[in-house]
Amino acid sequence: MRVPRSRGGFSGFLLILLGLWGGLLPFAGPYFDFGFAPDDTWVYNSDRLQLGIAPGAAAALGGLIVLFSANRAFAMFGAWLAALGGAWFAVGPPVATLWDVPGVGAPLGTGENRHVAEQLAGFTGLGVVIVFLAALALGRFAVVGVRERASQAEPEPGGSNTTQPLVYGRYARENPPGQGPPPAGDQHVAGETRYDR
Repeated sequence: MRVPRSRGGFSGFLLILLGLWGGLLPFAGPYFDFGFAPDDTWVYNSDRLQLGIAPGAAAALGGLIVLFSANRAFAMFGAWLAALGGAWFAVGPPVATLWDVPGVGAPLGTGENRHVAEQLAGFTGLGVVIVFLAALALGRFAVVGVRERASQAEPEPGGSNTTQPLVYGRYARENPPGQGPPPAGDQHVAGETRYDR
């Protein structure tokens, strides 16, 4: 179940940025005359909570989990959380009208092209990109990488589970079988047998 932390780095980082963008756009957008009415900055209402803050928080939190998790199951949970946040960005405004939420307000920009850009950047397009990145992260965490498989399949080095005799001297052949270390102070002289019994 363990995966390298770098596996979700790219997707997680982008999910955090996009979640913050979607959650903060209703509050900071009026600074740039981009977003939706009311055109006052940092105005909170329940519509912004349901349609902007909640899905943005879900996407950013899911991105954090994907970015920092080394557990496959927990990282996939984060990706699913981000995907749900992105899906709510995409379909939330039309679905929310079914329970009498008036919506996010009129676009602040003038002109049809500006309205389309605000709708795509704040909801529909943003949600689709978040869902795509979350699905990319899900796919990366659902498979076992080649490097992971290779590290699992590596045989242990030969003799790692066996006991090897101790070797004294420069060469193993200098030790007669069954002989221990030389007595203290004993010196090997060239041409002589190393151990005398």
